Amino acid sequence: MKLLLRILILLIILLLAGQVWAEIVVQDALGNTVRLPQPAKRIISLAPHNTENLFAAGAGALLVGATTYSDYPDAAKKIQRVGGYTGLDLEAIIALKPDLVLAWESGNRQEDIKRLRSLGLRVYLSEPRQLEDIATEIDALGKLTNTTQTARRFANQFRNQLQRLRQRYRGLTPVRVFYEVWHRPLITINGKQLISTALTLCGGRNVFAGLSALAPAISTEAVLAANPEAIITSSASALQNHDWIENWRRWPQLKAVAYDNLYFVSPDLLQRQGPRILQGIEQLCEAIALSRQKISGLPSQ
Repeated sequence: MKLLLRILILLIILLLAGQVWAEIVVQDALGNTVRLPQPAKRIISLAPHNTENLFAAGAGALLVGATTYSDYPDAAKKIQRVGGYTGLDLEAIIALKPDLVLAWESGNRQEDIKRLRSLGLRVYLSEPRQLEDIATEIDALGKLTNTTQTARRFANQFRNQLQRLRQRYRGLTPVRVFYEVWHRPLITINGKQLISTALTLCGGRNVFAGLSALAPAISTEAVLAANPEAIITSSASALQNHDWIENWRRWPQLKAVAYDNLYFVSPDLLQRQGPRILQGIEQLCEAIALSRQKISGLPSQ
């Protein structure tokens, strides 16, 4: 009896010290099961939105490595770099001894992800396709890092704000939109990409939704044939200059040019699948609302 009591006391002490955990099991965006014997303490993020989501979950302090453009919040700028979109520094990743790697299915090279797994590293794959998926991933990161309450609170706030946006822009006359990701080569998005979902929320209709590739390269002739009523870009290059606007003005037969519906939305807000996308959606909806006013001939408010 005394021995049993001692064992129970020891278990309680270990639990209070955070040394005994039930196995943590979550599903990532691709349906893969991620198992951790205890909450992650050393995490590497391989995409800027993963970094932002981890901070939103209350676990940003656990990051020991991140990719080049992981620059938000400010604390993320101090984290060691382990590569970028063109490839990863596998030696640096291994040296940091992470117990969890947050990867991006469509943003990281598949051979890099396979290599990380072959080295025995636990990988959580992110790939939000619906706006609600961002909140779901924040919830999952909370479970993986034992910051469940903080993550759940933030995720619910995200869901509530998203619902308010949906209610505000519901039932509006659709505006046909060409969304420009990049200009050389000319790249857009199909209907499965998250930004296309945001366009729909705002009452926009993606003119290239039917293409098979997630981010297809297209021709100028294809844009002319689609004849969108508005052109919106989040190209980082447009942040420095607006040459892309003048480029489209070369085709006055485009409805978007005729209506002067050429707009820019910050790429950091709209092209990252993190919590700040709601700010980007607000800018996107404002641009589409203004486009709708011009098309209908109503004065701007």
